[in-house]
Order: sequence, then structure tokens, then C-alpha cells
Amino acid sequence: MRSSFHEDVAMAENINSAVQEVLPDQRRRVKVRRKGTLRQWLTLALLVYFLICAVSIIGNGFKIAAGEHAAQLFEFAVNPFIGLMIGIVATALIQSSSTVTSVIVAFVAGGLPVATAVPMIMGANIGTTVTNTLVSLGHVRDKAEFRRAFSAATVHDFFNLLAVAVFLPIEIIFHPLEKLALSASSMLYGDADLSMGSVNIIGMATRPITSTVENVAMNLPTIAGGIAMIVFGIAVIFLAIRYIGALLRVLMVGRAKNIMHNAIGRGPITGIASGAMVTFLVQSSSTTTSLMVPLAGSGTFSLRQIYPFTLGTNIGTTFTALLAATAVTGATAILALEIALVHLFFNLFAVAVIFGLPFLRPLPVKGAEWLGRIASERKVLAAAWVLGVFIAIPAILIAFTTLL
Repeated sequence: MRSSFHEDVAMAENINSAVQEVLPDQRRRVKVRRKGTLRQWLTLALLVYFLICAVSIIGNGFKIAAGEHAAQLFEFAVNPFIGLMIGIVATALIQSSSTVTSVIVAFVAGGLPVATAVPMIMGANIGTTVTNTLVSLGHVRDKAEFRRAFSAATVHDFFNLLAVAVFLPIEIIFHPLEKLALSASSMLYGDADLSMGSVNIIGMATRPITSTVENVAMNLPTIAGGIAMIVFGIAVIFLAIRYIGALLRVLMVGRAKNIMHNAIGRGPITGIASGAMVTFLVQSSSTTTSLMVPLAGSGTFSLRQIYPFTLGTNIGTTFTALLAATAVTGATAILALEIALVHLFFNLFAVAVIFGLPFLRPLPVKGAEWLGRIASERKVLAAAWVLGVFIAIPAILIAFTTLL
């Protein structure tokens, strides 16, 4: 008994000693993890700052390069169908609607007419769906799995194509989105003088970077300097959004996945809201929709369960353009905000109308199921869909319309 008691005491002391040795190591790991997370958040804030600076640089460069002839540079895009195709092709090639919409906001700040930019924004909505469609091709070896995955990916294609088919003709004739966005942006800015660069906090914060880039560009001839600023700004936006997405995937995807898993299947309203929230957290609708494709391919969730969540991603992705609009100061600030709000209103109304009307609601699902069945039987048709919808058809239509 006594020896057993002493053995128990000794064992307890050994365990306590081991715990005391482990605890400091755990504390060090926690501190390192916290420092790493803090560093990532600071890097994220810096990237957002560079994104805002880049938008301002593009706007200034556009004004310098175009001078009084800004609108003439985009005469070829006055045709709304060309503007739509430009948005599709640019987003499909870059695979980032956030980048394209941010650049469009910057161009509007530089003088691109809002009416010309609206179809480009709509085209960006279509072009962004190419990423999750490409992700679905990873399931091509299993016929049933590929059918489910490809259907889940292309339901986004069909919804955005239907949204443009419904709203673009109405917008061309009556301009409801443009008028509503102008009214909303005017209310946000009020009747005060818009030339508020001296008191605009964001303008003051970005001025050191934008002024430096502009001073360097002024060493070149006027037009060349403006073009150099545009190219530099686009490159910075592309890199900033790419690394913002990478950081947010590290910081937020765990939470985003939890939200997604908990929300899908709980009802359409919850699905739409959670899709918007997850996309807001990771700042990439492509990432959000691509996360769903394997879930659909494995059969974890059905296409009809994923459908509302997909619609929410369209709403969540509008935040980047709104953020980009805050970079613009002066008389064109209201125009930059207007086109960003057009993006938001377009996606909100598309969800409300198409998902809200019983005769329109099932069309994207039926189209995706039909295409999924065909593509699973003939894999070459899947590649033809990707190349045709996002590259070949828009390019042909641009060329054909330009020649007319």
C-alpha cells in the first residue's frame, strides 16, 4: 500500500513536471501564432491601401492621357453589346471580377461615361463564373461526379446570362439602374461641393503615393506618362486583389466554410445571405463558388440547395467596387460611386426578380442540369462551353460589331 502510494505521488509529480515543461512551449506557440495573424492583418490593410491608391492613379492617368478627349477613347464601346463583351472577356482572362470592376470604377473617375460602363459591369458578372467552371473539370474522371460538379458550376453561368438578358435591354432603353444609382450617390454626397480633396481623409491618405507616381510619370511625354500610370495602376490592382484574396483565404476561409456548411440547405433566404457574407469575408466570388463545386460533385449538397448560395455571391462581390469608389475625390467622385452602386443594384434586383418570380426561378437550374448531362456524356462539350461562352463568342461579336 505504502509503495503504491509513493508511486502515485511520484507519477503525479512527473505529470505536473511534464505539464510545466509543455505550458511555456504552448504559450510561445500561441504568441507566435498571434504575431503571425497580426502581421497578416496589417499586410491586408496595406494591400487595401495600395488598392485604393491604384484606383486613384488610374483615374488620374486616364485624365492625363485623354485630356479633353476621354470619351472619344471609348467610342468603340458606346455600343452596349461591345461593352458587355469587353467585360466578359477581360474578366474571363484575368479571372477576377473584383479587378475588372475596380478598373472600371477608375476609368469612370477618369472620364469614361457611366452609360458606357454599365454593360461592362454586367459583362464582368458573367466572366467571373469561368473560374468555378474550370474547377469542375477536375471531376471529369467520374461521370456522375462530373455531371453534378459541372451543373453546380454552370448554374452561376446561366443565372448571370439570364440576368443580363433581362436587365440589359431595359437598361439600354430606360436606364433605371443608372438613374437609381445616381440618386443614391447624390443622397450620400449631398449638395456640398464635391471638390473636397483637402478634407477627404482617403484622398489625404493616398496623396503621398499618387503624387509620387504622377511626378515620376511626368518625366515622360504627357500621353505616355498617362498611359504608364494606367498600366501601373492596373498591375497594382491585379496584384493587390490577388494577394488580398490569398490572405483572406488563410484568415477567413475556415470561418467561411463553417458558415457555408451550416447555411446551405436551410432555405433560400439563408442561402443567399450566407453566400453574400462568405464572399464578403473572402472578397472573391470565384473562391466562394469554387468551394461549392466539390461539395456538389461529392453529392453532399444538391444543385437546388447550392443555387441560392450562388446568388448571394453576386451580392457579396460588389463590395470591392464600392471600396474602390472611395479612392476618388473631386467632381468625378459621385460618378465613381454611381457605377459601383450600379453593380450593387444590378445584382440585388437580379436576385429579387429572377429568384422571386416562380416562372424564372427554375430556369438556371434546368439549364445547368441539361448542360451537366450533355457534358458528362461528351466531355469535349464542356471545354467548348468554356471557350465559347467566355472567349470565342464575345471576341467574334466584338470583331463583327466593330466592322459594321
